[in-house]
Amino acid sequence: MAQKLNLNLPSADDLFSTQADRDDAQREKVVDVPLTDIDAFPDHPFQVKMDESMQAMVESVKAVGVQTPAVVRQKANGRYELISGHRRKMASELAGIETLPCIVRQMGPDEAIVAMVDANLQREVILPSEKARSYKMRYEAIKRQAGRPANNCVPVGHNFEGKRSREVLAEKSPDSNTQIQRLICLNELIPQILDMVDDGKIAMRPAVELSYLPQDQQRTLLDVIASESCTPSHVQAVKLRKFSVEGRLNNDVIASIMQEGKPAQVEQFKMPREKIHRFFDPGTPAQTIEETIIKALELWHKNRQ
Repeated sequence: MAQKLNLNLPSADDLFSTQADRDDAQREKVVDVPLTDIDAFPDHPFQVKMDESMQAMVESVKAVGVQTPAVVRQKANGRYELISGHRRKMASELAGIETLPCIVRQMGPDEAIVAMVDANLQREVILPSEKARSYKMRYEAIKRQAGRPANNCVPVGHNFEGKRSREVLAEKSPDSNTQIQRLICLNELIPQILDMVDDGKIAMRPAVELSYLPQDQQRTLLDVIASESCTPSHVQAVKLRKFSVEGRLNNDVIASIMQEGKPAQVEQFKMPREKIHRFFDPGTPAQTIEETIIKALELWHKNRQ
């Protein structure tokens, strides 16, 4: 029997196309994808609000279209999953535009999670709850990519050259390893208390302590917060956690701890950052923003007089 020869002949595409053509075929291209074919990212942790910033984006899209392409990946059913660009998609819908310019990128589910979180962490205003959910998603995706046990909190594996998952996560994040650990803890808070963290009514350190309380104790605490019109300080939150660990935390103890006197606190006025962010460059320190606002008010007061 004659043997079949493998001559490694070039394909028809190679014969009738140039290297430039082949290189171009490998480059990412922007394509217009119908909005009806694009699905939101599953459990997307970042909110898309109809606020002043969105209204301005809608007007911009009406005038000049979407200038920065979104990023999507194609799913097995032929539809597209939105990796970054949820605000642009909503603005396009509100502007009456039927397609969205997109870069179609090939990636698996865990790669998509990492890309989605990395893209959205560049926003100027991010709520603690958004960071908490996104860091948890990215942390779990990194562990799966490294082939680590899902139930191991901070394991070490050869895939990351001996680094812990949170250390790898912190390298490409605006927050430190310690801060990421605190933020991930916030996922254990019941929604009502997590909302209070977003609103600035409960600070980060006491919120982390409260996250160790079972949910039934958190709900009891929430009732006490409402009845006493107060929120726990860090010292009070530490006490609540200590009594809970010791098995001595009940309704009466929670009420007693929350009724303890706090050091005199200076009343503070807080303004949502999204209302003033357009007046400052991204990354402007809070102290600089505060000093600028005070100077502006002093000038306004002087002119008024």
